[in-house]
Amino acid sequence: MYTTILLIHRIVVTLFLLHYMTKLILLLFNKKELLASYSQKTRLVEIVISTTFLISGGWLMFSGALFNNLLIIKLICVFAAIPLAVIGFKKGNKVLAISAVFLVLAAYGLAEMNKKGKTGGKMDTTTFAGDPIAEGQFIYGKSCVKCHGADGKMGGSGSKDLSLTTLTDDEKRVVIRQGRNAMPGYKDLTDVQVESVIQYINTIKK
Repeated sequence: MYTTILLIHRIVVTLFLLHYMTKLILLLFNKKELLASYSQKTRLVEIVISTTFLISGGWLMFSGALFNNLLIIKLICVFAAIPLAVIGFKKGNKVLAISAVFLVLAAYGLAEMNKKGKTGGKMDTTTFAGDPIAEGQFIYGKSCVKCHGADGKMGGSGSKDLSLTTLTDDEKRVVIRQGRNAMPGYKDLTDVQVESVIQYINTIKK
């Protein structure tokens, strides 16, 4: 379910942005009649897109999203953008319209930053040399615990229960490297670090 809603959200966000970019271009080039015609013909579509945008985003947020400063700023940008867009395009106010589109772009950029931030980057785990379980636990604590939880059962952002996983070690390597659904890929981890994470995950599996 989480993956489906996430896909729907991404699609409507893209449509939302394209819709308002089209209206902004028409407004900036003073195509008032064309803008009025476009707005009239897409009124229902705009309502559907905006509503789906907010509902899907709200569902994702209350289904395990991790609250942090980036997410809070993103929410502010989204909730500020919609009324600015409505007023800006209705009144033909270019400043408000530009501000609305800018806020939507900012929200999208913050979402990407938040996603990339989850990968954590390269880690120095040399102090755990010779103890793969301890190394894996350290990496898990830095990169995985926020969504999976200490016991692997948290289920944040649609993550799977690691204590019940049926994935083979080879399948786990692929997921860790490439990511899956809302989980980003951890390509900065060395092969040794990936193996350490897998060994640690196996210790919390039932």
